[in-house]
Amino acid sequence: MTHDLLVRLGPLLAAEASAEAHATGTEPADLEQAVWLRLLEHLRADGPPADPHGWLRRAVRAEARRTRRAHRRERPYAGDPADDGDRDPAQLALAAARGRALRAAVRRLPGRCPRLIEALLSPRDPTYREIAGELGISQGSLGPERSRCLGCLRRLLAPEVAARTGRG
Repeated sequence: MTHDLLVRLGPLLAAEASAEAHATGTEPADLEQAVWLRLLEHLRADGPPADPHGWLRRAVRAEARRTRRAHRRERPYAGDPADDGDRDPAQLALAAARGRALRAAVRRLPGRCPRLIEALLSPRDPTYREIAGELGISQGSLGPERSRCLGCLRRLLAPEVAARTGRG
């Protein structure tokens, strides 16, 4: 039953998301992914909608509105609040060494992780939308991909980073 519903709604969702995505400034695949999530939440809570096609059209429009509101609220990051310019040379040298160690570990990451982490560390502070366009992946995939890459980075850095204080 649920599989048949998903198969029947797939083409309609693709068309609706494609029509709405341009106005939201997002990728159709990201909009589709968000609506599929809403549908799964609805199926879990209330079962299948009485009018699946109507529900899907309303859900796409609601998700498009939510996305437009979120994009209007997005602001670029102003800078590093820790960069007060009053650090002594020893602190600057330590920070530079940590930065070099981090960049070296990032270069050792597998797959497209180095490009993703470099984009996240970029001083120009790109948005997820810009990073997704740069890497050629959907914006909705960035979060899970970022989590996976950060997990790999943690494992790479774990032997290099010693605990500063004892536990317990």
